[in-house]
Formats: sequence, structure tokens, C-alpha cells
Amino acid sequence: MNEQQKRLERMERLHVLGAGICSLMLVLGVARFAYTPLLPLMQAQAGLGVEAAAWLAAINYAGYLSGAVVASLISDLVLKDRLYRIGLVVAVLSTAVMGLTTDVTIWALSRFIAGLSSAAGMLLGTGLILNWLIRHNHRSELGIHFSGIGLGIAGCAAAVALMSDWLDWREQWFAFTLIGSLLLIPALRWLPPPDRSTVTKGGQQMLDKPPSAAFMRLLMAAYFCAGFGYVVSATFIVAIIDHLPGLAGRGTLVFLALGAAAAPACIVWDLIARRTGELNALILAALLQIVGILLPVMADGLVAALAGALLFGGTFIGMVSLVLTMAGRYYPTRPAKMMGKMTLSYGAAQIIAPAVTGWLAGSLGSYAAGLYLAAGVMAVGTLLLLMLKFVERRDRSRSTAVAGACPQN
Repeated sequence: MNEQQKRLERMERLHVLGAGICSLMLVLGVARFAYTPLLPLMQAQAGLGVEAAAWLAAINYAGYLSGAVVASLISDLVLKDRLYRIGLVVAVLSTAVMGLTTDVTIWALSRFIAGLSSAAGMLLGTGLILNWLIRHNHRSELGIHFSGIGLGIAGCAAAVALMSDWLDWREQWFAFTLIGSLLLIPALRWLPPPDRSTVTKGGQQMLDKPPSAAFMRLLMAAYFCAGFGYVVSATFIVAIIDHLPGLAGRGTLVFLALGAAAAPACIVWDLIARRTGELNALILAALLQIVGILLPVMADGLVAALAGALLFGGTFIGMVSLVLTMAGRYYPTRPAKMMGKMTLSYGAAQIIAPAVTGWLAGSLGSYAAGLYLAAGVMAVGTLLLLMLKFVERRDRSRSTAVAGACPQN
């Protein structure tokens, strides 16, 4: 291969990864996470109540879960590509709707549709990109791709901080619609049409190697716990910080720190996983995330809140990236199928946790109980990951024994 071909391949890889980054910034940064820094503003200016805010978050995750069901049922790459592209356009439209009304029912419909679009970008888009990477003999790692989530979170927090002095809540939703429209262009243009063949560009056969049923059940249960631990802080962190003594108005800064930590985190966790293995990396990330969840309520002051945000931001998306990378390792020909199934578990937690947290906050007048509950569920998930190590070792021993018993030609 000459230098020009290598340069073209590098450019093509950068374009594909760039499409993924822009798509995640759109569907999760703009269509999903713009709601979090705008939540206090909507409560102050649009009359949105605490429990209604929690239900809107839960409805968003219901849309995401519905999209995950669809993703888990689709095998055709061309159909996945078409739905991915439709989902990105829908993400922009659902963002615009949020600024057109104060009707909670219409907001709920918009949040549900935004959730569907998030699944299209996160699952279908990620599956298409992972399939392309494997097919073109690149590392099946998603760290660079998932930096789009952290960039989207940090970008939304920074945008709200800059716009709040001169735009009201409604105008900011329209500003985010414009930002989403700009992200839409590279997200659509830079991802090439999918290839349906079952061989890589180098001619190697792409074969699925599914894990055992016991491994999948434990992994899905652990991923449910990760979803529960993630969504409480991700949805309510701005409101939580703003209600802590001496930290009023600092929630957006903390959310910005969370996003800034998330942007490079997946790349770091890819490097850690290369050295320790994916399960060990997941266990370490889960333990650090528990600390990140608890720091804002167990230690006083802005420093503790920022440290918690950095730990949380640096781990939650790393866990998602590691699990979805595992899906690509087990199912290289159809990674979105396992991704969809895993997200059913993650998404179910994301529906339950915001509603429970909103109820606790309404009953107790504080989000602290929701954070303690989230940390407790994450601790259970960590134990499940430890159990998973034993199951993986057992499955590997059985596979080795079966291979040794097979007659050689």
C-alpha cells in the first residue's frame, strides 16, 4: 500500500469517526442533554415543577428504550442506515418543538421522540460505525466515537452559561435547534453507505461468537444497575448542585466539568481495557462512579462537587463504551443487535430512576436520597460484575475443553 492510499484511508477513518462524534453531539448533547442545564431555567421561567421535570426525563428514556427495542430487532444494515439518518433529522425537529409551547403534554411527546432519535444515533449509528471499523481492519474500540457524548454535554452546559444572560428558556431551545442543524450536516455526509458483505476489506471472515446465556443475563443485570446510577446524576446534577448550601447558580459549572471529563474518558478506558481486560476496567469504573455520585452530598463545597462531577463524567460513558465494544467483539456482523438488548436493560433503569428520584425529592424536599439510592444500586452492579468474571472464566474453560475434545483433521 502506497502513502497516498494510507493517507486516503486515514482521512476516511477520520470522516467516519467525525460523523459519529457529530451524531452523538446532536442526539445526546442537543436533543437529550440540553434539557439538563435548561431545567432550572424552565422551572423559573416556564413554570415546570419538580415532579413534572422528572416525568419528562422518564418519558425521554421511554422513547430511548422503545428505540432500543427496534434496534435489537433489526439485522439489515441498509435499514439501520436509513433509520439512523431519519433519527438525526427527528432530533433537530424535537429540539425545536421544546421552544414552541409550554404545554407539558407536547413537551412529553417531544421528549419521547427525542429519546427515539437518541437510540438511532447511539445504537444504530454506533453499530454502523463499529461494523465499518471492523470491516476495514481498524481496532474495534469506540473511545474516539463516544467522545461526542462528553463534547455534547460540555458544549450544552457552556452554551447555556453563555446564553442565559441574554436569551430566555424558549430562545435557547431555538439556539440549540440551530446548533443541531449544523451538526446534522457532517453526521449525514461523512458516514458512507453500509457494506452487507460478511468479510473484511482484507478478506477475513466476520464470524459472531455469542457469549453464554448466563453471561448475558449477568451482564444485562449489571448494566441495569449502571443505567440507574448514571441517570440520576446525569438528569438532576444541575438542580442538585443549585440546591446545595452555598452552591446556588454553580450547577451549570459542575455540569460543564462533567462533560469535559466525559469527552476524553472513553479513549482512556479503551487504553485501560487493553491492559486489564474489559471486565476489570468495568469494575474499576463502577467503583469510581460510586464515589463520584456520593461526593456532592457527602462533602461540602464546590471543590467536592466538581471532583464528583469529574469522577462521574470520567466513568459513566466509559462503562457504556466498554459494554458496547464488547457487543462488537461478540457480534462483529451485527453489533447493534446486542447493543439494543443491552440498552433495554440500561433504558429500563433510566425510566424507573428519574421517576423514583422525582418522587423522593417531592416527598423529602431534597435530591440527596436519590443519589444515595443510585450509589447503592451501583454497588450491587459492581458485585454482579465480579460474579461475571467467574462466569467468563468458566465459559472459557468449557470452550477450551470442547475444542480439545474435537478430532483434528
